[in-house]
Amino acid sequence: MIQGTLQASVTSRTIAVEHIRISSGRPFAQVRRKLEDTVPRLDTGIAELLRSGDQKRAKDYEENGPKLSIFGERDHGALLQIAGSRRNALQYDIGNPLTASKMTRHRLPAALYAPLRVVLFEDEQGRGVFEYDKPSSFFGQYGDEHVTEVGLYLDAALEAVLRNAAE
Repeated sequence: MIQGTLQASVTSRTIAVEHIRISSGRPFAQVRRKLEDTVPRLDTGIAELLRSGDQKRAKDYEENGPKLSIFGERDHGALLQIAGSRRNALQYDIGNPLTASKMTRHRLPAALYAPLRVVLFEDEQGRGVFEYDKPSSFFGQYGDEHVTEVGLYLDAALEAVLRNAAE
C-alpha cells in the first residue's frame, strides 16, 4: 500500500464590496411590516421542483412567482439583551432559488452569497434602516458573465424591494 501525504491548500484574495444603506423616514415597525407584506416567505416546494428537474413548473414559477422571497430571518436585536439593551435589528436572507441556480450552474462558489443578506435595524430616532452589500460587487469576483449578469439583476431587484419598504 502506498501512503502519500494529502495536504490542503489555502488561497486568499481580497475583493472590493460596495456597501449600501437605505434610510427610511418611517418607523422601524412600519418598514418591517411593509417588507414582510411585499416580499413573501420562500415557498419550500420550489426546492423540490429544482431537485426533480421539473422544467415546466420551474419555468412557470420563474415567470409568475415572486422575484425575491424571504428565506429566513434572525433577530439580532434580541442578542443584545445580554448587554442589557434589546434593540430592533433583524437579519434577512432574501433571494430566489431559481436565480441562484442560474449562477451556481456556472460557478458553484457563488452559493456562498445566495441567498443575499440584508439587515434592517432601528436608528436612534426609531426609523428603519436597511444595509446590505451590493450583489454584483461580490458576484463579480468570479469573472463569469453569467454570474455577473445575475448579480446586476439582483442589484436592481433587491434595491427596488427595499426602497419600496422604506418609502
